[in-house]
Amino acid sequence: MLSLTCKTAIKAVIFLASKFKSGAKSGIIEIAEYIDASEHSVGKMLQTLVKENVINSSKGPNGGFYIDADQKNQPIINIVFAIDGKDVFNQCGLGLSECSADHPCPIHEDYKAVRDLFNKMCLDKRLLNYDPVDSGMAYLVG
Repeated sequence: MLSLTCKTAIKAVIFLASKFKSGAKSGIIEIAEYIDASEHSVGKMLQTLVKENVINSSKGPNGGFYIDADQKNQPIINIVFAIDGKDVFNQCGLGLSECSADHPCPIHEDYKAVRDLFNKMCLDKRLLNYDPVDSGMAYLVG
């Protein structure tokens, strides 16, 4: 359902959220290494997230990427929309352009139920719900 870039973006933003309490900023190399992703793709993705106000960046010797208090309260769906677009939860599970309730694909009803549940989770879960990464109770690599 989500692109690889979007999954990577979610991991990167959760990583940045785990740095919120300390106020630390992270660079592209640190983020890419921690989430086991390509520096080039992480850099481009982070630029998109900054442009969409999902995260912040600052330049200079103490610069890097970070999130503020308002961003820590944002739902995961903001990341999904910034990377994959707002139509991601309306797309066909088989990738058909003409799939709808009136003209369903073979998996339409089952996929719609899963897609709607995942959409609800992305709306309900906020970055502040992912504090277990700080304590080592949850992981972003593997």
